[in-house]
Amino acid sequence: MRLADASDWTLGQVIRRGADLAERPGRRFVPLEENGLLAAARRSSQAGDFEDLTFVEGLRCLLHSLETEARLNLLGRIAARQDIISQLANRLRLEQDRRRHPDIAAQEIPRPIIITGLPRSGSTLLHSLLAQDPSNRAPQTWEMLNPSPPPEHATYDDDPRIAATDRQLRWFQRLAPEFRKIHAVGARLPEECVVILSHSFVSTQFCSMYAVPSYQAWVDAADRLPSYQLHRRFLQHLQWRCGGERWVLKAPAHLPALKELFVVYPDARVIMTHREPLEVLPSEASLHVTLRRTFSAKVDPLAVGREVTELTAEELRQGLRTRDEGCAPAQQFLDVWYTDLLDDPIGTVRRIYEYFDLAFTSTTEVRMQQWLIHRPKDRHGRHMYTLAQFGLDADEERQRYSAYRTRFRLDETRRSR
Repeated sequence: MRLADASDWTLGQVIRRGADLAERPGRRFVPLEENGLLAAARRSSQAGDFEDLTFVEGLRCLLHSLETEARLNLLGRIAARQDIISQLANRLRLEQDRRRHPDIAAQEIPRPIIITGLPRSGSTLLHSLLAQDPSNRAPQTWEMLNPSPPPEHATYDDDPRIAATDRQLRWFQRLAPEFRKIHAVGARLPEECVVILSHSFVSTQFCSMYAVPSYQAWVDAADRLPSYQLHRRFLQHLQWRCGGERWVLKAPAHLPALKELFVVYPDARVIMTHREPLEVLPSEASLHVTLRRTFSAKVDPLAVGREVTELTAEELRQGLRTRDEGCAPAQQFLDVWYTDLLDDPIGTVRRIYEYFDLAFTSTTEVRMQQWLIHRPKDRHGRHMYTLAQFGLDADEERQRYSAYRTRFRLDETRRSR
């Protein structure tokens, strides 16, 4: 392709086209080999060797799946390698920081508010609103990607890692320009806990970005407790010099791990968000396809549709079963409906504060209202999707989720709009 032919292409299309052409069986421009990645992380961090090795099995499974299943293009190999080295190096730096500063390990994480539930069910909107309360501490993207050294109150708003993260995210937006219609990204935005959990290599973040079914199956069967113990250490690290009254966290990925979550955070307050699954499924499938097309030589939307609905149904089943079995007292859960959140976001937040006996101040309400004014829905363009795009049949999916839809009256809430 001559450069003149590319005049109407986005930078991302040009790079992906070159990456696709470079993908050939047996050619490995960028190595994804365990020992080499571990050595690169040691060099990058200059923080000694690993103390906690609970991540190794997950790393090995992920690497095998990336090599044998993901059909990575050259860009995908580069992205996977850089992400893995960064996550490993962060683990080493966090361990070094804890050796140097034993006070980090003494940090308490009292009564965090944790949002989970179906993906694409309003959890990002709710998380962003709660983050406007000065009493709440929501982890931002920049500190999750670059946690060491621990952030400080005095420099939290102008830490140089913010600008570096913004540059990194701008490149991603150029490579996947449609993604901003699906999910907002930014160094200063609250981000979900999959970024932290990815450091344990027991994380659905990799499954969203790449087609790694054998790794996904391994994650489904893995012991998630070490991941949540790492999650707690990560939060202790971030709050050591920059705390708040409480953490507000979110990730749909917490749903199948409620048992482990409450082992680590026994006094957590969990908000479960609910939305009609027939709306959730194509939205989530669209997100997966958009990400995977950036990094893979071939993506089958129909296969993604099947994968998303099977995984979503199983995670929902696990989460509700664990909740019903009494993983925590019932009063530590609160259900929030997507339709209520869209219709009356401030009223929904007020209900949350009343339920958990939190002070909802006028300052917090004004900050939330201003946030809503300056960040209208679909400001980057409307996210369009249908069940048919991903080979999903409405009647089959309605039946698959019938118990959930009945339990949370989703037919009623849909009709009321």
